[in-house]
Amino acid sequence: MDIRKKQRAVVEALEDVKGRDIMVFNVARQTAYFERVVIASGDSSRQVNALAARVQEKMKELGTRIAGVEGRRGGEWVLVDLGDIVVHLMHPAVRSHYNLEELWGGREVVFKPEAKPAGKRKARHKPRAKAKSRGKAARRRGRK
Repeated sequence: MDIRKKQRAVVEALEDVKGRDIMVFNVARQTAYFERVVIASGDSSRQVNALAARVQEKMKELGTRIAGVEGRRGGEWVLVDLGDIVVHLMHPAVRSHYNLEELWGGREVVFKPEAKPAGKRKARHKPRAKAKSRGKAARRRGRK
């Protein structure tokens, strides 16, 4: 599966369960073990576990292998290893303490909008030229 489709699916899974502050980093030049790091926050241990479960569920739907999951018991920081993508899900306090953005930071991945299906396009019209504004007296004289 293409890495961009996979990372988009991960982000969509996190957004489904209201993950906050989702960031995706391209770390292909920093490590040979994986290409992307996804970091997201959840407000409670239950939400962090739900985020991890939703990512796993979405990857299984796509037929992607899940290499491992760590930290589900505690729920403050859960790591989901998808092979070429590693997903860190954590409480905001834990996230600010460990500051993984600084460690993996550098180049955040920017998503391009998905291609829309081809359909009828609206005809583009040239914008009309604006009429020159005239003063109050000139407008009065122009009336008949």
